[in-house]
This record gives sequence, C-alpha cells and structure tokens, in this order.
Amino acid sequence: MMAAAGNTFFFPWEVSLMEWLQASIGGTGISILSFFSTFGEELMLILIVGFVYWSYDKKLGRTMGMSAIMGLTWNTMFKNIALRRRPYFDHEGIRILRVVEPNADIYDIAAQGYSFPSGHSTNAATVFGSLGSNLRKRWVTVLAIVIPLLTGISRFVVGAHYPTDVLAGWLLGLISVMIVQLLQKWVKNTFVRYGILLICAVPGFFYCKTTDYFTGMGLLIGFMGGTLLDDHAVRFENTRKPLFMVTRLLGGLAVYLVVNILLKLPFSKEFLSDGSTAALMARCARYAIIAFVLFGIYPMLFRLENRTIEKGV
Repeated sequence: MMAAAGNTFFFPWEVSLMEWLQASIGGTGISILSFFSTFGEELMLILIVGFVYWSYDKKLGRTMGMSAIMGLTWNTMFKNIALRRRPYFDHEGIRILRVVEPNADIYDIAAQGYSFPSGHSTNAATVFGSLGSNLRKRWVTVLAIVIPLLTGISRFVVGAHYPTDVLAGWLLGLISVMIVQLLQKWVKNTFVRYGILLICAVPGFFYCKTTDYFTGMGLLIGFMGGTLLDDHAVRFENTRKPLFMVTRLLGGLAVYLVVNILLKLPFSKEFLSDGSTAALMARCARYAIIAFVLFGIYPMLFRLENRTIEKGV
C-alpha cells in the first residue's frame, strides 16, 4: 500500500541514529526497550491514574488524569498541524517494530497517527511528571524521570518516531502538567476551569482527521463529567486497605474492558476503522462514556466495601 500523504522533514543524524540503534541493540535489547512503550499507552495510563484516583489520592488522581488527557489532546492537535510522516514511511533502513494501532494497516495515517510530537512521550511525561511534582519522594522523583526517558527512547528505537518527536513530546507533556496545575491553583471554580480547558481543546474538531484526537476529546468530556458527578453525588473516599485497593484496581480494569467491548458491538469493524466523520464522532462518544463510567459511575460501587466491613467479611 502506498504511504499516506503528509510532510517529511528530519535531521540526517536522526535517521543515522535510529538505523544504528536498530542494527546494534539486538533483539533482546529492542524487546526490553519496546516494553517501556507500554507506559505511554492507553490501558497502562488508565490503570495508573485509576489506581491513584480510586485508592490513593483522589485529588492527585484528578491532576494526573487531566494533565494526561490535555497532553494527549494537545499532542494530536499539533500532529494534525505538522502532519509529519512516521520515519518508516520514508526510510527503508528503519523498521517499524511496534505499531500504534495493530489492527490497522501500518501506512494508514488516520489510524496510526502522525509522528510529531510523540504521543507516548507526552503521555508518560504528563502522568509521571504530575506524580513526581506532587509526591516529593526520592523514589517517585526517580520514576518520574526514568520512566518517561525510557518510554521516549523506546519510541525511536522501535521506529515509530524521530528523536525530535520524542523531545517535543516530553516538552509538551511538561507544559501540560504546568498549565493544569497552574489553573488548579488560580481558578478555584471547577466549572470555569473545565470550561477553559475545553475551549483550549475544541478547535481540533475543525481540522483534526485522526482517531487519536477524538479519543482525547472523548476522554476529556467523560473525565470532566465523571469527576463533576463525584463532586455532587458520589463523593467516594480513598482507601489504604490493601484488599480494597487491589479490588478497586481490578474492578476498574474489568469495567474498562467490558464497557469498551460493549460499546463496539453496535458497529462493524469496517465502520469503526473507515475514518469517516460518523466513525470519529462514535469514537469520541465511546471514550466519553468509558471515562464517565470509570471516574463517575464505577466509584459508586465502593459503598459495598462498607457493607463488607460491617458483615465482618
């Protein structure tokens, strides 16, 4: 299949570095580094943010979640402006070893997304950057540096991004964390703060054509709605009981998987992947529902924990 349209721009040293790394590290080294890409992917981010939000510190979880979602949304808005093609589109010496969307053609740019900035690098920087800036413990600070660093490096080792994509992704992630935390400090009214962030994200609807933007917007709408529901109706409390922390996390994982599957059932695989406006809006709605359920509806079940304690189970 012919590579999709877009812009090609790069520094020669980027291509040389990527080709050298892929030829020199070896299969085991690439597999190890490829693993760190997981820390910038959807499921891992939901579990990390969910664990903090559901169990450890609700306020911190909201900060991490909002930083991650805004970083994701802004990242895709920049991608749809730069329209930079992924390295393996244009350089035969660079192999793609970990695709963004395994179920789509590797040259389907609407599904695989553009290259600049790196979304995985932004995601890791927002989540772990938020964690490190709020939990000032040495081991957390180390994680906040090492995990985004390795996540970013993994992205150009596997051929998905140029090194400059990764640098830009890290920078955007840190800026996203800073903006979200400054707004939390300066704008106390949650509705006003959410309104400002929505206004900063909505312009993408007018020009973004890739699925990742609509994923981000769906998550943003659902996360805002879910946390507002918690503020005004649910008001769940965090827990430090190991059993409940584990069950909340596993329950959240199960809810995510089940809801995600159920919301895909009404549509054919062809429709979900055709890139039409209807398919993109359906994707946005699907992720809005997922986020709303995870962060608004699902915590209602935590009331059952009190009943469990009362029964002495």
